Amino acid sequence: MATTPKIQPRALVRASGGPRYAVALAVDALGTGLLRPFLLLYGVAVLKLSVSATGIAMTASSVVALVCMPAVGRWLDRGARSTVVAASMLVRVLGVALLLTTPAGHSWLFMAAALFLGIGNQSWPAAHAALVATVAHGRERDAALAGGRALRNAGLGAGGLLATACLTGGTTALQALAAVTGLAYLTAAALAWSVHLRAYPAVAAAKDRDDEPAPRMRVLLAANVIYVFCLNIPEIALPLVLVTQLHASPVWSGAIFVANTVLVVTLQVPVTVFMSRFARRTVLALSGVVLAASYLGFLAATSLGHGWGAPAVAVVSVVCTIGEIIYAGSATALVTALAPAHGLGRSLARFQLSTGFGLAVSPVIVTALASRGSAALWGSLAAVTLLSASAVATEKDRGPRPSDYRRPAGAGA
Repeated sequence: MATTPKIQPRALVRASGGPRYAVALAVDALGTGLLRPFLLLYGVAVLKLSVSATGIAMTASSVVALVCMPAVGRWLDRGARSTVVAASMLVRVLGVALLLTTPAGHSWLFMAAALFLGIGNQSWPAAHAALVATVAHGRERDAALAGGRALRNAGLGAGGLLATACLTGGTTALQALAAVTGLAYLTAAALAWSVHLRAYPAVAAAKDRDDEPAPRMRVLLAANVIYVFCLNIPEIALPLVLVTQLHASPVWSGAIFVANTVLVVTLQVPVTVFMSRFARRTVLALSGVVLAASYLGFLAATSLGHGWGAPAVAVVSVVCTIGEIIYAGSATALVTALAPAHGLGRSLARFQLSTGFGLAVSPVIVTALASRGSAALWGSLAAVTLLSASAVATEKDRGPRPSDYRRPAGAGA
């Protein structure tokens, strides 16, 4: 068994793309944290749209935004790196600008604004992972990806807190919030673009046989659709269960969400580095087992009823967050390790497509299962997650392939 590698903070920043890129990530995350939780409120309070029309527009735009992922993958495979990251931030500037100029009652313009925001949100993870994979390799790359996620969660949390503080200002404050978000995205795009990072493929284009994912990748992508449900558990499933089934105070939901954010920020890198002593596929399968165990824990906690139920759910949520941390630290890392270098962009784009699809359908599935009771919700989630973990664990990887990319001199400066 390999020993746990030591990752120094300075090396981690360098492996993540450099100080300027780290600042760009933080600013971008802060902007997203300011706007993401309150886009629905903006549509209702500022644009005077109905709650259903606003929700439909947001959901539809997120799903349609996934269509851009194949093009993002091909752009990355032509060598673009920091340019794609900057573009994912700039397109959100367009979304915010459209949001600010949309007259009240225009649902289609609101949907267009949400679409631009969705395109940026969907394309960013693949672009970021490709950039990190160009400047870092092996376990250093895994730690850098984990560090980026921790930094992003910190920015999202800070942005969410600032946005909450601004809510008392009414519609004017929401409009100001959107304007600040647009400036944050613009600043982040300029910083990301200034890194000037490209990859230089040794072959002009991928061969036709590499255009489709290998069977092992198909299994991984299918399993990821189920795994990604864990990201919506603190935001959707637990508030729904706590309020409608246990009749607990909404304070419990807020406390669980805050605890989830704090745990991810503080533990993502240490846990990922610690788990690097094991094979990535084994770690990803283990995360499924931990998540399934937490789902069964939620089932047991909800059976306690009003009184002890809410505290028990809060305790089990820590186990769920640990599973989420293990999953997030191994899933993208496994994709970057499996993908052929000249097809890295398309592989990451497919992975993000599966992630986006899972995030899009999970609210519908979770609410439908919850309406049938706790056993239907948590029992079903535990069963399909264990099935996905089993599929991931039983797949076999091919041996390592030589890189088709040269690492550019001065990358990440």
